Amino acid sequence: MSILRFGSLGLTVALAVAGISGCATKNYVKNQTEPLVDRTNQLEEKTAANNRQIRDVDERSQAGIKQAQSAADAAGQNAQNASKSSGDAETAANDAVHRADSLDGVVKGLDNYQPKADATVTFGFDKAVLTKEDREKLDSFAAQLSSTKGYILEVTGGTDSVGSAQYNYELSQRRADAVVQYMASKYAIPAHRFYLIGIGKDKEVAPNSTAEGRKQNRRVEVQLLANSTGEQGASGGPGDGSNMNK
Repeated sequence: MSILRFGSLGLTVALAVAGISGCATKNYVKNQTEPLVDRTNQLEEKTAANNRQIRDVDERSQAGIKQAQSAADAAGQNAQNASKSSGDAETAANDAVHRADSLDGVVKGLDNYQPKADATVTFGFDKAVLTKEDREKLDSFAAQLSSTKGYILEVTGGTDSVGSAQYNYELSQRRADAVVQYMASKYAIPAHRFYLIGIGKDKEVAPNSTAEGRKQNRRVEVQLLANSTGEQGASGGPGDGSNMNK
């Protein structure tokens, strides 16, 4: 009986020792592995943070590249526009010189023609319509035509400095056309007697820095040039008139 008790006691002690030993092992494993787990988690967090930084840098880099490319494209377009504007300005300047010189060259090439009278009518801003006052001035001027033989009429349209050169060339031409149409229809003046030109804003007669100066530049000048030899009749003009309505 005592032997059984002793055996039972021994077994109990053995089991208790085994239990203590097992707990100690678990604690040891836990103490050893927890730092490793923590370290692994830290590495994963750092890796994720690094990946986020890499993505942010990449996104910023791509945005910078796109912005730089857009700026380069805009600069290239501006350069093309500047080049085109420069070419247009040069063309307009050449046209202006040609327009200003062509009429003088044609008239100076006609022998024995001398200025006899002139009239000037002005227009409202961006307008090409004759007012009542304008028509009265042209009527007074036209009264001299019946007593003048072998004449031509030099009609020059002008503008102020507001607006582009090309637009003002067209506007000055419309103004000169308005004068020619009025005089031709009312006084039966044949087309070959007119030398017509629009010089735009290239030849100002007053400073464009004032309202009054701009008003004076929005004009059409009509000059009566007569053949001093009197060889040409009132119904005929110089030459055959084929190139006189410019």
